[in-house]
Amino acid sequence: MATEDKGITLTPAQAKARRARSVAIALALAAMVVIFYFATIAKFGPALFERAL
Repeated sequence: MATEDKGITLTPAQAKARRARSVAIALALAAMVVIFYFATIAKFGPALFERAL
């Protein structure tokens, strides 16, 4: 190949929007993990911590 394809070049506004979307997705995923964790603790109750390992 004589010419190299550099791919898509984003404008600064597009790069900023992509970063904002990525941060929003990461926060939503982290919130879902926390919700699932506390829902599991609430479902099993204190007995979860008193079991034998």
